[in-house]
Amino acid sequence: MDTDTLAASAPDSPGALEKTHLRLGFVALSDAAPLVAAKVLEFGHRHGLTLELCRQPSWAAVRDKLLSGELDAAHALYGLVYGVQLGIGGPQADMAVLMVLNRNGQAITLSTQLAQALDTTGSLKAALATLGRAPVFAQTFPTGTHAMWLYYWLAAQGVHPLEDIESVVIPPPRMVDALARCTLDGFCAGEPWHALAEARGAGQTVAATSEIWPNHPEKVLACRRDFVAHHPNTARALIRTMLEACRWVDAPSHRDEIAPWLAKADALDVPGELIAPRLAGRDGGVRFAKPPLPVAFFDSGAVNYPRVSDGRWFLAQYRRWRLLRGGPTAGADDAAIAAQINQTALYREAAALADVPIPAENRTELFCDGATWP
Repeated sequence: MDTDTLAASAPDSPGALEKTHLRLGFVALSDAAPLVAAKVLEFGHRHGLTLELCRQPSWAAVRDKLLSGELDAAHALYGLVYGVQLGIGGPQADMAVLMVLNRNGQAITLSTQLAQALDTTGSLKAALATLGRAPVFAQTFPTGTHAMWLYYWLAAQGVHPLEDIESVVIPPPRMVDALARCTLDGFCAGEPWHALAEARGAGQTVAATSEIWPNHPEKVLACRRDFVAHHPNTARALIRTMLEACRWVDAPSHRDEIAPWLAKADALDVPGELIAPRLAGRDGGVRFAKPPLPVAFFDSGAVNYPRVSDGRWFLAQYRRWRLLRGGPTAGADDAAIAAQINQTALYREAAALADVPIPAENRTELFCDGATWP
């Protein structure tokens, strides 16, 4: 790999690091690329950090090991962090989003049978009716981004995600097998599992999540909030390290370069030729004449700032889909919750040291159904 950016230098993070060896969790998805790049190219060394990557079998395992302290930080679903903070469906703990790792890059795949029915009927609701039973869709974590993208997409097409389908949680690497066995009718997850489903003839990608919310936030660098309290210099150094990794991965040539490393057995364990095209934005699936918006990791820093308004959107969705009841009222309280989780001040400090610009705090988002946020 190109190591021009890795000239040896003394650690330059301000303040002594409270911890120098960090265990980082990830799930087998292409958007774990910044963590893999950070380790392979040892971006942490410049900042006094040694990184150890720890692949996890599911998002529930990431959650549990963050809470137990077995992991210091992790590549995590944005919504996982908020779900744990609120104690929805599992243990509660005060959590922190250090930065956003990527935007876009997820998709929805239907079984080949259901995709063909969609072509014939022209309506998702009519296509689902051809099954003659309740459709089964998989997502990766009850409060996670994939569940929210799936529910939003279904609702926008007149399918109620709580009444018209059965929603199940399956780890991403097991989704294609379930689709091939006809125990699943569709799923929402990250790559390369959609590419693998098409390669095996088990399904077809029918929607990219960038169609639902263009340039939506996806994975974040997450940790417990007490990790930030006890290790502020280390947390700042980790953000700087991952900003460098995100910047490196965002270069088109580097995406092809990282694909063989992602393909390895201790990472995704999927052929590199199924990873590179969608990671590089050259392919979106057989149904896409033009590839959708590609996964973005840096974009001059526009990707990585942890906007409070993005966190508030997840809270609004939890109320919409009855995941959050009897909790704080919407509005100012949601903003306060999101401001506690999203470590904007720490991110700004790290970004300034890394010479990464801060994007505008507020922006108006436009969704597939015409709704805007905030």
